[in-house]
Amino acid sequence: MDQTDNLKSDKKDILIGNFLIVLLISIFAWGIWGAPTEEHMGEVYRIIYVHVPAAFTAFFSSAILFGLSIWAMLKRSEASMRWGQACSEIGLLFTCLALATGSIWGKPTWGVWWTWDARLTTTLILALLFAGYLLLKSSLPAGPQRTRICGALGIMIFVNVYIVYKSVTWWRTLHQPPSLMRSGEESTMDPEMRVVLLIASIFLIAVGYWLMKQRAKNLNIQAQLDQLSYDHLS
Repeated sequence: MDQTDNLKSDKKDILIGNFLIVLLISIFAWGIWGAPTEEHMGEVYRIIYVHVPAAFTAFFSSAILFGLSIWAMLKRSEASMRWGQACSEIGLLFTCLALATGSIWGKPTWGVWWTWDARLTTTLILALLFAGYLLLKSSLPAGPQRTRICGALGIMIFVNVYIVYKSVTWWRTLHQPPSLMRSGEESTMDPEMRVVLLIASIFLIAVGYWLMKQRAKNLNIQAQLDQLSYDHLS
């Protein structure tokens, strides 16, 4: 791909990113000012339109990391490792956002910013696992050992996501049960609230994937520059 093609690709990516972000802001505005008020929680519930999509985006990142981890372990692919780093960075970002917005919701609802609730604790562990992946990726030398260790951790991260999701049904917890999807039950949410939440989740996941793709592209460019620098010095 020559420089002209690269410029065209970059411009296309920028246009797509701007389009997604504008749509996402519009959806958030709909949730803040357009959606109905929740009967029991009042206006504070509106943070759900950021909190839940952020959690879903973190889960989505872990799912891609899971696939990349298996591929990297089988094929010894450094490109997959770079994509894995991008997934972990985006996953960590949105896990922290989910934790922060959950704390903002928890203060007026539970009376505390933080409690060692099962859902909160397992989500905190998820953030630590994402951070651990990034630390291992940056501290271990490139090679089969790093690929195996990071790959195993990527699989553990995906397993932990399932624990996060099921935590409210496996243990006694302050956190409310799932509102969108319940086993054998219909959603308890107002239809308009549910539509806004689903659309916000879809577009935030799309933005997360766009960020992931751009980060992976930057990491690939950095790897190429490092290789050119090494070849020049050699």
